Amino acid sequence: MTHVVHPYSSRLGIIRDWKSRWFGDKKNYRAYLKSDIFVRRFLEKELRGFFVSNIEIERGEKTLKVIIETSRPGMVIGRNGEGSANLKKKLEKDLIKRGLVFNQDLRLDIREVKSPESNSAIVAQMIAEGLEKRMPFRRVAKQMMEKVVANRDVKGVKILLSGRLGGADMARKEKMKSGRIPLQTLRADVDFARQEARLPYGTIGIQVWIYKGDIFTEKQRKQ
Repeated sequence: MTHVVHPYSSRLGIIRDWKSRWFGDKKNYRAYLKSDIFVRRFLEKELRGFFVSNIEIERGEKTLKVIIETSRPGMVIGRNGEGSANLKKKLEKDLIKRGLVFNQDLRLDIREVKSPESNSAIVAQMIAEGLEKRMPFRRVAKQMMEKVVANRDVKGVKILLSGRLGGADMARKEKMKSGRIPLQTLRADVDFARQEARLPYGTIGIQVWIYKGDIFTEKQRKQ
C-alpha cells in the first residue's frame, strides 16, 4: 500500500534540517514543544499577507531566537524597526500569559527571501491572495506557474487547487503541472507548501510542489 508522505518529512536528515533546534536542557520537552507550536501559530496569524516562507526556532539555555524568512522584510520590520519591536512585545506578552516563558531572551531575526517565485510557500500565498481578490482560479494558477517556470533554478512545478472552484455547488480538484516532480528521489530538492484561500462561499485548498534539481554531496559533485 502506498502512502502520501510530506516531501519535507521524508527528506529530513538527508537534505533538510530541523525547523526547531534546541541546545541545552531537554527536561522541559513537553513545554518547549507547546511553546514552539504556539510561536508558529501566532506568527502565521499576525504575519498573514507578508509572504512569510519559513519560521525557524533556535532555543538555547538563555536565548530564544526566532528566524522569520519573508520576501517583504521592510513591511515586517516597519519604519525605524517599530514593526518588529511591536511584534516582539506582543509575542512576549502572549507567551507570559500562557506560562511558556523559560527565562530566555527573545530575539527576532528577519531575513529576506531573494527569489520568492521559486519558494513554494510564497507562491501558494500569492495564489491565495489572487483567489481572495475574486480573480478566476485558472488565470491565477496559470500566471503563477509561468512566473515560477521562468526562474532558472526551477525544473518542475505542480499546483493543485481543491474546493468550490468558481463558486460551484460541488467541490472538485484542478491540477496544473510543468516539468517533473520526482517525489520518490530523496536527493531531489522538492519544496512543498499548503495554503488556504478563505472565500465567502467556502475555503479553497492550495498545494504547491517546486522541484529545484538534485542535491549531491561534495564528493559526488567532484566526480
